Amino acid sequence: MNLEIKELTTIKEMLVQIETIKFLYPKLSLEKYETFLSEMIAHNYIQIAVFENNVCLGITGCWSGTKLWTGKYLEIDNFVVHPEFRSKGIGKLLTDYIEKKAIDLGCSSIVLDAFTGNFPAHRFYYNQGFAPRGFHFVKILDEKKLTQ
Repeated sequence: MNLEIKELTTIKEMLVQIETIKFLYPKLSLEKYETFLSEMIAHNYIQIAVFENNVCLGITGCWSGTKLWTGKYLEIDNFVVHPEFRSKGIGKLLTDYIEKKAIDLGCSSIVLDAFTGNFPAHRFYYNQGFAPRGFHFVKILDEKKLTQ
């Protein structure tokens, strides 16, 4: 495999990858994706994607922030690998890239959320050195606005 990792920083670059994102959020429309990205990019959101022959095999978003408990951190968000390319090292390429980026940014840690029932993702993240440190509680206010 001849793989290339790219940072996507513009809405235009990110919109092209919607079919890969839809493996995670199948109901996400292009219009809603563009609206969300417009808001997210304003908060330092970027995407990192793995390509082979210009075909996206895996993608993750990330953004950095600062919290009292951790200081500066990098958050992984919307991490997905094309189903046909899972268990082939694509996810590890993404997490390795994220880890280097976090170190370069001077972050103390990398954080992420995974859906409670997504056991394959839990196993993957454990294997990459992640461990649960707490619960991310959610109170749904309007279910119609959710993409998942």
